[in-house]
Amino acid sequence: MPRRSILLFAGACVAIAAALAAVTVVVVTGRDQAAAVADGSATGQASVGGPFQLVNQDGQAVDQTLLNGRWSLVFFGFTYCPDFCPTTLQALEATKARLGPAADDIQIVFVSVDPARDTPQALKDYLASDGFPAGVVGLTGTETQVKAAADVYRAYYEKVGTGPDYTMNHSLTVYLMGPDGRFRSALAHDLGPERSAQLIQRVMARG
Repeated sequence: MPRRSILLFAGACVAIAAALAAVTVVVVTGRDQAAAVADGSATGQASVGGPFQLVNQDGQAVDQTLLNGRWSLVFFGFTYCPDFCPTTLQALEATKARLGPAADDIQIVFVSVDPARDTPQALKDYLASDGFPAGVVGLTGTETQVKAAADVYRAYYEKVGTGPDYTMNHSLTVYLMGPDGRFRSALAHDLGPERSAQLIQRVMARG
């Protein structure tokens, strides 16, 4: 092979190796950062979750200590939601069914992003609907309290429209919180009951 061709080939190999190394660094760093966010080691504290002051469906004032002592699946929605919220509740019911006895250690927490309509009684009536999991904790509060809770969970929501028929856009993530009240993992809304149960089992096994 002519010297010039050899040099070109060698140069191409070096470039490819450098590119692969760069990709490897990005992938590994991304995984490390994701793990750091999950356990809070990047900043010394959990990046998701924190103090909140809300009211449950029985009208009782509660705070973040509600999460202590049990695994919790926390998500934000509203009772007038036509699709994602009821679907999420039904999916979480199916997820718990796949967890067997471990499901007894898990509570579901539904935080309303529509406090103007979602009074404690409205939440209580909604969560008593057939097909929803038993024992779901419904939370609401003032607009200020709800915004503060959404902020610490990095949950997005926005009012759309005016008048009595307005709706709410909101994020769809379900947050898996440990018995210490700290964030463990996020469940995408489209993960499905089987994969969600598998993820929860892996996380619970790690403690």
